[in-house]
Amino acid sequence: MKLKEIEAFDAFMKHGTTKAAADALAISQSMVSRLLSGLEEEVGFVLFKRTRNQIEPTAEAFAFHDSALRLISSIRDTQKDAEAIANNQIGNVVIAAQPIFCDTFLLDVVKRFKERHPKVGVRLIDVGMQELLKMIDNNTCDMALGITLEADTYGASVTSLARCSARCIMHRKHPLAALDIVPITSLQNQTFIELMPDSPLRSRVDYIMQTIDIKRNIAAEIRPMRGVCALVDRGVGIAVVDPIAELLLPGTDVVSKPLDPTIEWEIALLKSKRRPLSNVSAAFYDELQKEIANLIGMGIMQERRHV
Repeated sequence: MKLKEIEAFDAFMKHGTTKAAADALAISQSMVSRLLSGLEEEVGFVLFKRTRNQIEPTAEAFAFHDSALRLISSIRDTQKDAEAIANNQIGNVVIAAQPIFCDTFLLDVVKRFKERHPKVGVRLIDVGMQELLKMIDNNTCDMALGITLEADTYGASVTSLARCSARCIMHRKHPLAALDIVPITSLQNQTFIELMPDSPLRSRVDYIMQTIDIKRNIAAEIRPMRGVCALVDRGVGIAVVDPIAELLLPGTDVVSKPLDPTIEWEIALLKSKRRPLSNVSAAFYDELQKEIANLIGMGIMQERRHV
């Protein structure tokens, strides 16, 4: 059963004659007749009553026409889907990212992506670094956004996007707020708000503080960076944070200062080594790169080092 036969049958049933069907399809009347005969032969029952030069549909033809309409509609939907896929306008993108990214610049990436690809579904999943790496390994996300403090990347392909330098944040009335640059040695015996111990950034800060024998008083530990900033805003303590946290500070009494020496890492895109990005995922990645360039322009991130 050929699509052209079904289309000729539909045109005949709608317009009533082979001539009108031929005009609707922009083909010859004889071609319509051949297509209808071919269809009738394939379905195995009588579709038309033939009298002289005229044909009329049988009751079975009317019943079969309902099925033909469903088939044509399904094929047209499939064609539309194919065009949409070709134009990156259908599909789903699953992005795993650390919570601070989901709370800040990834929201702008999603907004712009959806403006260009309104029919593509986006799922943004905030996870810790270990879970993020497992999702890449299990192929339960298309891409992930994390930091390269972690050496074990499972089956991930890692692409550096930019460099980040940790910031020290404090209430604007805190004594350290008067400094342009905060020496790490000045953090001795300060009261801190910390991320949870399983955070890669927390692990790095702990290691550095232990290496140079800096003692700090931990007032509170909290998983979301937004919560860290909120407690600093309330004067509970100071914190060493990801520079992306600066996007959470407008409207607060929190100030951000660079550290000396710096604590650096890279923000990276992680994806499976075994599965290429789909067209829609690649389109999302393009929007992500634009936003990273914007953050570099704002001074929140720095250009990645070229080896």
